[in-house]
Amino acid sequence: MRGSRRKKFLIRRLMKKTPASELPPPPPWIELPTELTLNILNRLGVVELLESAQKVCTTWRSVCEDSSLWRVIDMKFPQHRYDMPYFNMSCDIDMCRNAVDRSRGELIDINIEYFCTDELLEHISERSSHLKRLRLACCDGISSHCFRESVKKFPELEELHLFFMPSILYEDIEAIGISCPNLKSFTFNDRGYKLPLVDVNNNYAFAIAKSMPNLHHLRLFGNRLTDEGMQAILDGCPHLESLDLRQCYKVELGGDLGKRCSDRIKYLKQRYDSTSDYEWDADVYFDENDHANPSNYDDPFGNNYVYSMGPFDDYTDPFNNDDFLFGYEDIFPIGLSDDHNPFGNDYFSDGEDFFF
Repeated sequence: MRGSRRKKFLIRRLMKKTPASELPPPPPWIELPTELTLNILNRLGVVELLESAQKVCTTWRSVCEDSSLWRVIDMKFPQHRYDMPYFNMSCDIDMCRNAVDRSRGELIDINIEYFCTDELLEHISERSSHLKRLRLACCDGISSHCFRESVKKFPELEELHLFFMPSILYEDIEAIGISCPNLKSFTFNDRGYKLPLVDVNNNYAFAIAKSMPNLHHLRLFGNRLTDEGMQAILDGCPHLESLDLRQCYKVELGGDLGKRCSDRIKYLKQRYDSTSDYEWDADVYFDENDHANPSNYDDPFGNNYVYSMGPFDDYTDPFNNDDFLFGYEDIFPIGLSDDHNPFGNDYFSDGEDFFF
């Protein structure tokens, strides 16, 4: 306590002895016009503004309260940030809430990865009725019910992008389309599965076709729809310009359907097209129930396939040809003894040890 008082006394004494003409000049950025300062700070992200910029000086702190700085909120961080030991995700949640509050209802674009919860999404929906773009990725803390009710409060939404959101049901997709009639761009990306034979699911495709007639851009990476679902989308979304069907292995687009897609869709990506430009992990899991310790193998189509030795009931060629074992002898070596046969002697229906 005495040390603190002595320090203040010395500072006051020094200021009395120092003529005003000898005091250091104020930082040059303080005298910049407010519009120019806003332009500079607008180039920073949420974390930089809250943790650094507003602490520089009182002038910048005041400018950081301007709602125009918070019309776009990007809370995208690398995944390893959340894998660090003792990491507290509540810090990111608090920063995001703070940023939304500072927007004062002017928020038009928000992007959140990994940490969004029901409570945070409700907070956003109650304060952002003019939101036009929403992007959520890997947010397991969001429930189906909360998502559906929150999106109803975004009537001006034009873009919705969802990545790896297993809690979202096809009923939610239909509710989104009804609540957001201006929706022009929709993404619902998952992970592609190839083997064993996965169940097809056209419910999401039917929901899109039924409730999103004004769509111009659609991405369904890794979806399980079939040609039937694709037919419904073409019927229900007459303005569609771009379509991403990569790793949608049940969509064949043959015959008249393929011709119709080619004629109508300007930018079409089909199931085996390259994923080199995809922003997420594009590995294909062959067994959705057992991929804790996958081994990677390159495939001739340029995709990375992850083979998982699960208890398969069927074995299907992932490349739709008869030479399944060609080039994959290291996975299924001919001449394995019965003790090392991963499928057992009775795997094949005819009872013959065909490859083993």
